[in-house]
Amino acid sequence: MLDFTPLLSLFARRRLEALGNQDVCETQHQQLLRLVRQARRTRFGQDHDLATVRSVADFQDRVPIRTYEDFWGEYWSPVFPDVRGQTWPTAVRFMATSSGTTTGRTKYLPVSDEMIRANKRAAIDIAVHHLANFPESRLLAGKTFMLGGSTAFGDLGSGIRAGDLSGIAASTQARWMRAFSFPPPELALMEDWEEKLETLARLSLKQRISMISGTPAWLLILFERLHELTGGAAPFPDLQLLVHGGVAWDLYRERFQPFLDQVGARTREVYPASEGFIAVADRGGGEGMRLIADNGIFFEFVPLSELGAERPIRHWVGNLEPGEDYAIVLTTNSGLFAYQIGDTVRFADRDPPRLLITGRTSYMLSAFGEHLIGEEIDRAVNAAARATGLTVNEYCVGPVLSRDRNATGHHRFIVETDTPAMNPMIALRAALFRDTIDRTLDQSSRDYGTHRRNGVGMGPPVLRFVDPGTFARWMATKGKAGGQNKVPRVIADPTRFTMMTGEIGAEGPCFQFPPQDADNLDGLQKSA
Repeated sequence: MLDFTPLLSLFARRRLEALGNQDVCETQHQQLLRLVRQARRTRFGQDHDLATVRSVADFQDRVPIRTYEDFWGEYWSPVFPDVRGQTWPTAVRFMATSSGTTTGRTKYLPVSDEMIRANKRAAIDIAVHHLANFPESRLLAGKTFMLGGSTAFGDLGSGIRAGDLSGIAASTQARWMRAFSFPPPELALMEDWEEKLETLARLSLKQRISMISGTPAWLLILFERLHELTGGAAPFPDLQLLVHGGVAWDLYRERFQPFLDQVGARTREVYPASEGFIAVADRGGGEGMRLIADNGIFFEFVPLSELGAERPIRHWVGNLEPGEDYAIVLTTNSGLFAYQIGDTVRFADRDPPRLLITGRTSYMLSAFGEHLIGEEIDRAVNAAARATGLTVNEYCVGPVLSRDRNATGHHRFIVETDTPAMNPMIALRAALFRDTIDRTLDQSSRDYGTHRRNGVGMGPPVLRFVDPGTFARWMATKGKAGGQNKVPRVIADPTRFTMMTGEIGAEGPCFQFPPQDADNLDGLQKSA
């Protein structure tokens, strides 16, 4: 196929020049005014007098922060699925289904045509920033492989369809783009994940793939299958770029590196959400992702210490502070206004704003007053993997409350490595793995250390190692295989976590450390 990278490079230069001259505060202010102007005649707009909003302060005074449940109960549920005119004036043809893995619920989020176009613009920014860092790259010398999930649509009625965001992107792709994309829509929308993965793996080897994107856990499964099919040869010799997002990359970096080294491909992190495309890495890995300030979203940031307050402090790009942990709040061109999406971020830079994802508000453990965030837990598991030489595929952690009033509860980590659970290596290294997690959390969190050292309510962590592939099989039983679906790494609700522990235990053998915990606390008898 023809290489259109030179045309992309011309566009990239213009876009980079515009970004270099961008006044982020003024840009965000104008985004907000445009959004409230568009929505002023909706039911939400009239309820909150959006027609009179002239500033960020006006908006924050009139519009309180809301959650999904607030929007669903007050504005969307009574007229579902046709929510036109409720919070956004134009027709909404799609509802994005959010996995809801931490709560067990499926959420339906409106996706307007304006948002679809904004997401496509954001996708081009990925290529723009890659070419800025690696101008010799030939991104359009081949096709872009988008590994979505099981993206078959559900018909909600009134001409409105529901599916995950990758399915919506595939079904709304312009015809001219299909020459540069893989898979074609009929394959992208296959419902059976296992069949889809095998089909895509085999057919993709016949394509010239220059860029691939997806959630790391599912991309890794694909790459391992491709290596099986090629006998270890590089499956995509023309691969230039791997785009990843959704979960912390540290857990996967070493697993992907051999595949990438074969062809010299680079990686770039992105921050897409069902609510909108938020940020793209414009520099190197780990240096933060640049907020996309001019693409139909107005951003606010609430300090974690303010969550739950009746009127929490609300920052925006005009007064955010680097180094502070924030819950991110969005106002979007799909009719979300001051919507708390559940992610937590920290800014590395202010001008332009570059952020690091630190977890989710639901990915916080504080059953015993330990106040751990997802980033701290990820760091502890990564440290344990390095200390033991074990490769962690996935993990999940939650609190276990003691049935004995005189005993302490603890955290249980369900850990999947690339080593079978009953392999003697696991038994030999389990104590070091556990102690490294405990020590790392002690060092990173004063509250954790206080509760652990003084014995005031929390015992040492307990580990349950499971076989390779356990989490993927468990996700499949939940109808959440592939694509944007992610393993919930933190389950803060003890009851839900105990239920999940039992479900995963049923997927195959596991090794418990220390072994007696299974009998004493949750009655599961599958320990070694």
